[in-house]
Order: sequence, then structure tokens, then C-alpha cells
Amino acid sequence: MRSEPAPHTSPTALPGYAATGRIDELRATEYRHLDADGRVYLDYAGAGVTAQAQVRAHHDRLLAGLYSNPHSENPTSAAAGSLVESARRAVLDFFRADPAEYAVVFTPNASGACRLVGEAYDFGRTASLVLTWDNHNSVNGIREYARSARGSVRYVPLDGPELRVAESDLVAALDAGRGRLARRSRRRGLFAYPAQSNFSGVQHPLGWVELAHQRGYDVLLDAAAFAPTNRLDLSVVRPDFVCLSWYKLFGYPTGVGALLARRSALARLRRPWFAGGTIRAVSVQGDWHRPMDDESAFEDGTLNFLSIPDVEFGLRWLDSIGVDLVHSRVGLLTAWLLERLATLRHDTGGPLVEVYGPTTGAGRGGTVTFNLRHPDGTVVDERLVAREAAAAGISLRTGCFCNPGAGEGAFGISRAATRQRLLAGVDTIDKYLAALRLPTGGAVRVSFGLASTATDAERFVAFVQSTYLNREAGAESPLPPRLRC
Repeated sequence: MRSEPAPHTSPTALPGYAATGRIDELRATEYRHLDADGRVYLDYAGAGVTAQAQVRAHHDRLLAGLYSNPHSENPTSAAAGSLVESARRAVLDFFRADPAEYAVVFTPNASGACRLVGEAYDFGRTASLVLTWDNHNSVNGIREYARSARGSVRYVPLDGPELRVAESDLVAALDAGRGRLARRSRRRGLFAYPAQSNFSGVQHPLGWVELAHQRGYDVLLDAAAFAPTNRLDLSVVRPDFVCLSWYKLFGYPTGVGALLARRSALARLRRPWFAGGTIRAVSVQGDWHRPMDDESAFEDGTLNFLSIPDVEFGLRWLDSIGVDLVHSRVGLLTAWLLERLATLRHDTGGPLVEVYGPTTGAGRGGTVTFNLRHPDGTVVDERLVAREAAAAGISLRTGCFCNPGAGEGAFGISRAATRQRLLAGVDTIDKYLAALRLPTGGAVRVSFGLASTATDAERFVAFVQSTYLNREAGAESPLPPRLRC
């Protein structure tokens, strides 16, 4: 990311912005629907946006050919199967992964990819699970598989206001598995972390993959928030498992994700069940089954064969634009936004915006999470921000974004507080917040992506400044209950 610009400079005046002008051209053509009715889209961490070319390609392909369930050998099945296999090759090409080393398993989403690993990984007394606090719940959930197998679960805390992880803490957590039983085993377990936080935008070092490998761990890298605006080169960084959702990269299709797995690591997984499409042969009376011996052993039932070819088109589309170009544009807008938010102060001198995580563009992605404060320092309820932003045509996200560990770190919630006995009877999120004496249930998140422009950033800053600067805390109209964090 780049250094911060001078106050009140438009992003378009920043050095390097003009070099990303192709994105503005695409916004005016392929993404012009983003500007319908004066809307502003700032939730790329939640979902990417779809280009008109993607929709046209899907339409033309379905009307030009006939495709059916690929679990057969008839012509329409063969046509569908050929497109699925082509998509696998395109995924490997995009991430520069050697087909001899990596396999592509298509899943419903990144969460489905995490579940595949969790349910089939050989946890136990000699194979533990190490996680960072900063993880999506789909990764946190793997701990239930580890615990059910009597494996230990260790979390690495976040350190300081930037919500990063101290490498010394990570090394200590990894080395804590050096017990007598672990020393007898060649593997100590699984280390899981995000390449980029979906809460704070922090980019955790990809070098941790090799750090964990040196200590005998397999590594699950959650790349769902990282891959849309950053190059992940699997010829350089070689995690054992990578989890992805394609709609995060390019908006369409939804309902399709992937697990990229090293073939050696995939071969060690043992699934606790089987389904149609995952077995070569099975007997009911003989009570036996033989799994497929490739990645299809992990693809339950019938694949989404009408949408998986859209993944290949989406990857080619993103590649034609250039991931590095998108990265540059997002970096410029993020640094500019952080600088502008930092300049917003009430007449009392107090800051309007409190950013969680890095307050500069260094070592972070295009996700910015914060709370707004009244002149007296009290927090503006994030539900109010959500409601008023929606009324202004701005799409953003509020809450904890399925990342409770980063939220607990940002809000300074202690481990003791989350284990208080009084929490046992809490049945709503609002009661939970009251028990923890928290003034808010989450934060506000804006995020840039492939089609973001300077106008998007400028309109958001103008909304924040005009709506909340010097606005006193007072009786607001009733807000809806919080349904989730």
C-alpha cells in the first residue's frame, strides 16, 4: 500500500491513480449497473460484483450447448465434464499451481472447503489444531472436529491496536505441541490462519506457511478475503490447503467455491462418510466401499456443472484486467480513506472515527473497519449507521463479520469476561453485550474491490462528515434487535 496523501486531495490526484484508469473505463461499461440510482457499493469483502460480460458468457454457453450430469458417459454428460475439467486447469493456472502438486476440489463455498478439511483431518493426541484469534467462523469451527478427536486446540492472540499477531507468540503456540507423543509423530497437526483478515484488513505473513512446515504442521490458508485483490502464487507459497469462494473474487457465480490442496495432504484425509460421486464401488450387503482415488472423492453428489464453467470465465476476466492493477487501485483508495477519516474531528477536538487495525496503508488490504463516535466520545450505534447508510444508497457492512476473535481483540474483551457465569443464561446478542458492558455490538466495515473508484470513496467520506460530524448523542428512533454478531 502507498503512503497517505495530503488532506482533502482527491484520490484521482494521487501518484499512480491515472495508471489504474482502465478500472474507470470498465466501471462505465461492464459495471455501469453499480451506478444505477446513485448507489455506492462498499462491501467487496462481503461479495464481489459481476461484470456484464460474465452474464453474457453464461447465457451464451447455456443456449449454445446441452449439458447434463457429468456422472455418466453420454454426450451431454461428457460435454459438462469437459468444461468442469477445463475449469480445474484454469484454477491451477491462475494460482500458478503445479498440477502434479495441487488438486482442485470444487465446493459450495470457502466454508465448505474448511469443513472438508476439518471433518477428514487426522486430529488426535499427536495432532493438534493451532489457530489465530483472527479467523472467520468457518475456520474457527474446525476446532469442534479437533476436540471431538481429543486433539488440543491452541489460539494465538492478537497483539496491539493494529490487531496483528506477534510471530514470537505464533512460534510459541506451534512449539507447544512438542510433547513426547508428538515427537514420535512426523506431524504435529494443522495450523489455520487467514492471508487477510475479513475484519481489519490485516495481511498476515505468507511466510508463516513455511514457518509452520518447519515445525511439522500442515497449513490451511484462508484466502477468501486475500485473493480478490492480491496475487497468490502457489509456486512460491505452498500451503497444504487453500479455501476460496469465487463470488468473492468476481461476483458470479455464487454457490461455488474451492479447496486447493496439495495432493500429498489430500491423500492423508479420511472422510467420515461417502456420497454419490465420491466412490468407485460400494456394497450394501458386503458393507464396504472404495472411494475415488482423486479429488472427486471429496465432491459430494452432483457438481454445479452449469456454473463451474463460469469460474473459468471469471478467472480469465480477472486475469485480463490484472490482479496487480486491482491491487494498486484498492491500495490507493484505502490509504486515502484512512487518511481522510483520521482528519475528521468534532469541534470538541475528539475524533469522529476510531479505526480498528492498521491506520495506514502498510501491510493491509482494502477492508477498513471502524466505529463512529459522538462529540462526547460515546459510540454511534452501528445499527443506526447501517440504517442511515442504506437510506443514502450506500452498501456497507456492520457487526463482527463472522470473526469474533478479531472483534474481541478490537473491543478489548478479556478471556475472563467471555467466560463469566452470567453469560450462561444469555439468550440474545443484546443481552450478551449488556453482560459484557459493551456499548456496541460490532463495527462498521467498508471495503474496496475490483470496480471501486475515487467517487465511491469520496461519497462515503462526504456521507460520514455530513451525517455524524458534531452530531450530539440523543434519543434516536427505536433500532431493531441484533440478530447476529
